[in-house]
Amino acid sequence: MRQPDALLAKRILVLQLALSFILSAAALPFGLTVALSVLIGGAVCLLASFIFASWVFRQYHARDPESLLMRFYGAEIVKLSLVLGLFVLAFATIEGLNLPALLAAYFGVQVWPAFFASGWGARTTPER
Repeated sequence: MRQPDALLAKRILVLQLALSFILSAAALPFGLTVALSVLIGGAVCLLASFIFASWVFRQYHARDPESLLMRFYGAEIVKLSLVLGLFVLAFATIEGLNLPALLAAYFGVQVWPAFFASGWGARTTPER
């Protein structure tokens, strides 16, 4: 994974991992059930994003855009299926999960790192 897009995906995964733990710790004052729900939401997002990035960037060749596009669509279908399956599994096996906390954590871990990862580690050029 040496391509710029693959490095950006790695940055996003690292930020998603950190944000999952930060949000879980921040949710502790609201109770263990809420904190567990937040942790599960973040973990589902992180696992799905990892699978997606691994699928898209394995044997990455920019000179073959059709293959890359098909891999991207396939990875998105796998990601969505995995997210739905993991949410169903979590609600079927863990009593009393907090749905708003779980979904808010999933959404936050999915969206926020993408905003910060592009600027993280980027060089700033002085204005002339």
